[in-house]
Amino acid sequence: MCKTNKSSWGMKLWWLVGFVGLVIIKVVEGFDNTSVTEMDYVKRRVFNNRPLMVGITFIDGAAAKGAVCLDGSLPAYHLHRGYGSGSNSWLIQLEGGGWCGNIKTCEYSKRTRHGSSNSMEKQIPFIGILSNKAEENPDFFNWNRVKIRYCDGSSFSGDSQNKAAGLYFRGQRIWAAAMEDLMSKGMRYAKQALLSGCSAGGLASILHCDEFRGLFPATTRVKCLSDAGLFLDSVDVSGGRTLRRTFRDVVALHGAARSLPRSCTGHFNPTLCFFPQYLISSVRTPLFILNAAYDTWQIQASLAPPSVDRRWNWAECRKNYARCSASQIHYLQGFRNQMVNSVRGFSRSHKNGLFINSCFAHCQTERQDTWFAYNSPHIGNRGIAQSVGNWFFDRVGIQAIGCAYPCDKTCHNLVFE
Repeated sequence: MCKTNKSSWGMKLWWLVGFVGLVIIKVVEGFDNTSVTEMDYVKRRVFNNRPLMVGITFIDGAAAKGAVCLDGSLPAYHLHRGYGSGSNSWLIQLEGGGWCGNIKTCEYSKRTRHGSSNSMEKQIPFIGILSNKAEENPDFFNWNRVKIRYCDGSSFSGDSQNKAAGLYFRGQRIWAAAMEDLMSKGMRYAKQALLSGCSAGGLASILHCDEFRGLFPATTRVKCLSDAGLFLDSVDVSGGRTLRRTFRDVVALHGAARSLPRSCTGHFNPTLCFFPQYLISSVRTPLFILNAAYDTWQIQASLAPPSVDRRWNWAECRKNYARCSASQIHYLQGFRNQMVNSVRGFSRSHKNGLFINSCFAHCQTERQDTWFAYNSPHIGNRGIAQSVGNWFFDRVGIQAIGCAYPCDKTCHNLVFE
């Protein structure tokens, strides 16, 4: 019988504690958008049914077009075919995963799944808005559903490279190559299509919304959905603009200015046109904005990142909203007010949809518990999936903004501990 070596177990325990701590630090510092394509999410959740696992497809013709990931590898997506009434309907989900705005961070990214298809999972779970089960995804379960992987670091917008560092900034080309490939596989015959995305992918769905509309005949119903993509040009706790500096660096390094909508760059400088608040009023295609008023990524990486929180006053609040002081909550209420004000003009158009709930969350379409479940977040008597479906099919107009924290008792608030 084998005996356990206590010293060995002690070393393993300390290694595990250290590893978990490192993961928490990376999340808090905004390096990882905690995308649900990670298998860890599936392993932690209890599902009534095993989620559908969908294999990866590499875009073989992309390299000839210069449409490659940061490291030069082929871009990729996951496709599950629709059937029945959904056989001619297409849902495109753009993956998120932050940005890289300098050579150092891009060199780090190119060794991960957000910069190289060599590091991507070969199968990912389709849950939430991508689920193939009617009881989990009532309006889109039998559509052709696609997850386009994110490996360019610029929300699918760049077109440049750095030969010395061996980095390819080809987000715009990846977008074009993916669309061309999907059109050849039947998307050109779509009767209805929805472009969606989460986080950096949510920003990309806004940037490319009118381009997506232009792929189809006027008779095709085409709309766009941005989940957790309403990144605000906000002042951080030090009085600076952390995210504006980040976006300035991304736009410059990736050569993204040429890809940004001219309807915006004709009035603002390219950096500001990376912020949705300056873009959304000029998007002609119907657009739905889904966002948490207290977006946890923006709190951690834009409003109170460790780089500007030198006295570590926000350390506990960043991780757990319940540990925020009264003054910190007051500051976050100001952020919520800015978000609500930023969509005021956008919401005047009846073609657009809006669901801003007062939750501490990020990316609510890609998690089953927030997208559609018995206890999923609601504003009034409607949840997220029902609201998006009602808006897409023109059943009911959706312009929903929840009351300020702490009144919403339906939230699935994120805690990082």
